[in-house]
Amino acid sequence: IGYSTGAWTLSVNPGRSACLNGSLQLDRNISRSTFSVEPSVKESTALIYRCHGEPSQVVTLETLKLPPLRSTSVLVKMLAAPINPSDINMIQGTYAILPDLPAVGGNEGVGQVIEVGIEVKTIKVGDWVIPRDAGLGMWQTAVVLSADDLVTVPSDIPVLSAATLGVNPCTALRMLSDFEDLKPGDTVIQNAANSAVGQAVIQIAAAKGVQTVNVVRDRPNLQKLTDGLKAMGATCVITEETLRRPEMKEIFKSYPRPKLALNGVGGKSATELLRHLQSGGTMVTYGGMAKQPVTVPVSALIFKNVKIRGFWVTQWKRDHNMLEELCTLIRTGKLSSPACTQVGMLDFHKALHSAMKPYTSMKQVLVM
Repeated sequence: IGYSTGAWTLSVNPGRSACLNGSLQLDRNISRSTFSVEPSVKESTALIYRCHGEPSQVVTLETLKLPPLRSTSVLVKMLAAPINPSDINMIQGTYAILPDLPAVGGNEGVGQVIEVGIEVKTIKVGDWVIPRDAGLGMWQTAVVLSADDLVTVPSDIPVLSAATLGVNPCTALRMLSDFEDLKPGDTVIQNAANSAVGQAVIQIAAAKGVQTVNVVRDRPNLQKLTDGLKAMGATCVITEETLRRPEMKEIFKSYPRPKLALNGVGGKSATELLRHLQSGGTMVTYGGMAKQPVTVPVSALIFKNVKIRGFWVTQWKRDHNMLEELCTLIRTGKLSSPACTQVGMLDFHKALHSAMKPYTSMKQVLVM
């Protein structure tokens, strides 16, 4: 039997009793989770892909009908969502986890809650929220999600900081915290230093008194990039070419050799990072932008006893929460969002194209 009163729908199994006497009355045996209500926002504009491939060819802008708001779900109006390398890889079909197709793109973003189900206790209307896990589809103007899939964040931090909080700063903080016991004055070396993770590493390390040697690819505007990274707190900025030269010995006369190397590139760049680690140091790989394997010199393993580790923030976040420390750094001005270009949903082709350009330090952020 099915009853409808206003926007509410009641489903009752045969043999159960229910009646409408001015107000809705239920048999106590009927689960509250059978309730659903039409959300106040009924449609969402979304970036969807129906097959894997190059984003410029497979992503389309479409209008979706939102599902009913169930007792344990919330309706979120999205505010902003970045385009990350993992988003591109997911669309291409090369990421470690892939949602069922068709899928809405975007693994990260911030939104404001505008409705909550009757059983939701941890989130309230007006809260800012970010996704707890990847694959939920943040590139849309509104979304209905389970409350368990969301984490609240303070609304007194900048929108762009909140939108880019859940992936790159979390990656940076955990890699700086979980693999070596870093003390003020210690050194970290990293490639891809101008990436969003790299920029977060620089700022968080500086806040902890840890020095950073930052490796970037050579480019026409190298001095401008170097000045920008040093303004964030970078101790030293060098190119990939310098990393392979003998003058690296001079650099490590000024700073101790690194305890920790952070590798987001792979290939020869990762091998060179290993060569500069101190004995017993650790290299953590979190990305592979060069799409080349990491080659470990036998001498580094035998004579320097280096440790080779991997880090995937999606897996880590499933069991941990580190947002409070990051938000404190944001509030005190010690951690800012990466340089961002804000793009409207209608200009998504331009945003995707820009996000895939080489030598870019600018994060593309979709604003709704």
